[in-house]
Amino acid sequence: MIENFLHYIWQHKKFTHSNLKTAAQEPVFVLQVGTHNHNTGPDFLNAQIKIDDQLWAGNVEIHIKSSDWFLHNHEQDKNYDSVILHVVWEHDIEIHRKDNTVIPTVVLKDVVSKTALQNYQKLFSKKQKWINCENDFASISDFVLSNWLERLYFERLERKSTAITQLLQVSKNNWEAVLFKMLAKNFGLKVNGDAFLSLASSFPFNLVQKLQTKQSSLEALLFGQADLLEGNVQDLYYLELKKEYQFLKQKHNLSGASVTPFQFFRLRPPNFPTIRISQLASVYASQCSLFSKIINATTKAEIYNLFAVTTSSYWENHFTFGKVSKTSKKRITKSFIDLLIINTIVPIQFSYAKQQGKDVADAIISIIQEIASEKNSIVTKFHELKPLGKSAMHSQALLQLKTEYCDKNKCLQCAIGSSLIKG
Repeated sequence: MIENFLHYIWQHKKFTHSNLKTAAQEPVFVLQVGTHNHNTGPDFLNAQIKIDDQLWAGNVEIHIKSSDWFLHNHEQDKNYDSVILHVVWEHDIEIHRKDNTVIPTVVLKDVVSKTALQNYQKLFSKKQKWINCENDFASISDFVLSNWLERLYFERLERKSTAITQLLQVSKNNWEAVLFKMLAKNFGLKVNGDAFLSLASSFPFNLVQKLQTKQSSLEALLFGQADLLEGNVQDLYYLELKKEYQFLKQKHNLSGASVTPFQFFRLRPPNFPTIRISQLASVYASQCSLFSKIINATTKAEIYNLFAVTTSSYWENHFTFGKVSKTSKKRITKSFIDLLIINTIVPIQFSYAKQQGKDVADAIISIIQEIASEKNSIVTKFHELKPLGKSAMHSQALLQLKTEYCDKNKCLQCAIGSSLIKG
């Protein structure tokens, strides 16, 4: 038995209401269970309880055993002076107020819904499972899943919005600068994301705006700050970049000391930092006012057009400096742009709209549902349990479900777990 389950039972009134009594056999009628308190203090606030014809308004505290009141030192905390009802699984001791009057106690053990208890025990059985509800996941109605996954997707957006807000504070409310940092991070994907973010943060964004009319200068800035121009390469392109960077470094007092080293190991060549840096430079060399264009984009096609760029010509037959490879145009693929939409563009649109007090939920859903589901082990496993939607909204929601609910055993806060316990 865990206390969170008792919170669930009380909050959703999953107990016998008729003939409910205190441990002292006083009749109890619950008018309002109160508001669940996730901060310090009693578990439920502003409840209304009728006990033996006396109406009480105040707070409710919940424990597995009555004696837990003393285990948690509530008798020393004035926040608990307003408790009007003690709800427990087992009643092993009377609890008194400071004036020596007894705090009425309701024992849930004898009045809890037997179905809810059995379903709870089944859900939290200690058998090794990928997720607690994997044996029953397929039985959940499509209606419950559809609504819960949409809510989970926006929960995930809120989490990403927090990171954007932090960048916004550092950038002094410069949305263009935040977009650049977010794009840079996601151009680096999982392996080099932090390195790309440190690169984008190592110089003021207005330097990008000054240089973006000349792609070679922008590439010199990025490659130089990334410490990729320190080798002994005799290519003309490399030497020109090195010369340009030395000029920029002296003029703008630049330092790449804070930039995290880039990784090439175990990356497919199209994802090498060299290729992604050149592509990022191409995006900014081809687009002015990129932030406003992204904010106003309402379709996947519009966003594809913004990122329909390739590298500078040198990289058509190179993956690294000084080493010739087979010639190929290294355009940003649509699948890569899809990742940018999922991890940068839609979160930026959401965060900006939130700051402006606008509701763009429908527009965001419209775009994200145009993007195919991501392919990873978590999404694949959920689809093995039950076929689900095939858009990026669903795959993002499933990642949120697994990492924030399943892995943390927060089944009682999950619509799926709640549905299974209700039966």
